[in-house]
Amino acid sequence: MEIKVVTICGSMKFEKQMIKIASDLEKQYGWCVIQCVYDIAPETTTEKEMNNIVNAHFKKIDISDAIYVVNIGGYVGNSTKNEINYALKKGKEVIYHEN
Repeated sequence: MEIKVVTICGSMKFEKQMIKIASDLEKQYGWCVIQCVYDIAPETTTEKEMNNIVNAHFKKIDISDAIYVVNIGGYVGNSTKNEINYALKKGKEVIYHEN
C-alpha cells in the first residue's frame, strides 16, 4: 500500500471533525496526515500572523501528495476554495470527505 502524505483542509467550524477525520485516515489507510487546526482568535490575530499561517498551510500542501477537503454538508469556505485551487495548480490530488 502506498503511503500518502495528506494535508487536511476545511473550515475551522469543523475543527473537532477534522481532528477525528485525520486520526481515522491514519488508522484506516496508514496515511501521514498533516492536521491544520489552528487555535487562533481572528479578532486578536494580526495580519502578519494570519499571513504566516496561510503561507505555512500552503507549504504543507506543497509537501503533500494530496489534500483532504472536509466539506461537511457540502460547505467549502473561501479559504478552503483557495487551498483547493492552490493544490490543483500544484498538481496535487484533491480528495473530498463528502461527494
